[in-house]
Amino acid sequence: MSSSTDVRRTDSAAPGARRGRGRRQKGIAGTTRMFWLFVGPFVIGLLIFSYLPIIWSLVLSFFEAYNTVTPSKFVGLQNYVDMLTDRNFLSSLGTFTIFAVFIVPLTFVLSLALALLVNQVKIAKAFFRSVFFLPTACSYVVASLIWKLSIFNGVRFGLANTVLGWFGIENVAWLSTVDPPWYWIPIITVRLWLQLGFYMILFIAGLQRISPSLYEAAYVDGAKPGWQIFRYITLPQLRTTAVSVLILNLIAAYQAFDEFYNLVGNVNYARPPLVYLYSISLGSIQDLGHGSAGALILAVIIMLVTLLQTRVFGFGKAGD
Repeated sequence: MSSSTDVRRTDSAAPGARRGRGRRQKGIAGTTRMFWLFVGPFVIGLLIFSYLPIIWSLVLSFFEAYNTVTPSKFVGLQNYVDMLTDRNFLSSLGTFTIFAVFIVPLTFVLSLALALLVNQVKIAKAFFRSVFFLPTACSYVVASLIWKLSIFNGVRFGLANTVLGWFGIENVAWLSTVDPPWYWIPIITVRLWLQLGFYMILFIAGLQRISPSLYEAAYVDGAKPGWQIFRYITLPQLRTTAVSVLILNLIAAYQAFDEFYNLVGNVNYARPPLVYLYSISLGSIQDLGHGSAGALILAVIIMLVTLLQTRVFGFGKAGD
């Protein structure tokens, strides 16, 4: 009697179980379709506009290709040898080095200082975050033109020369004076104005992850507010964020193009690698073979420097 009842229960439950499994399978299939519906166009765009050009650039770097994207003559590693012995390309790397020496430490210190100040504000904190972050939405081209035409235009009506005139100082041709190299001031200040807000937000996110109990324990142990708290509590807890900021900032410095090209143009004394590669690839020469080789050399340099930074600072270890 009991066994027959169990059989009837099992038979009656089986269709319901099958229907449940069918609904779950349909739900999974529907979720998969929706996923590819949203992600598919971006994946296709990434393949067409990012990965395929990179692969084709790698192919072109081994060929002679003038005024065409179709390789004509295989030259092996000769394009790489030419670029590594090209004085103009090496000079552009030197220009980047000078730029990085100034922009990376300044961005790090100023963005951290802004983050500490904004994080301590008690009233209208969101307003101050927005004010400092807003320049990151501005186009590099537009900001460079404002710096060039309105602030550092080299005539007495420019903002910088107007301020200097108040103190009796003669006008300065900011973007064309090589000795001393005043052109570095507009180049560096426009980059600082554009990117400080972004790195400030990263530091603020890192500050908010620090447990308040650490500060309370430090106060109980007799630590003084200010430098001691910052040195022994805040800065060590920001180690991961600080290394990330350094890496991102250095990579962005390697990719500097808009401010140099729009402020000083294609000149030897202020020409980073991307401006020089742009001039030989898309300028009058249109040498896409050497341009592709130079771009890949620059990419390898960025990867090596990034890996070196992560190794030196121990970024990505289990303790992080």
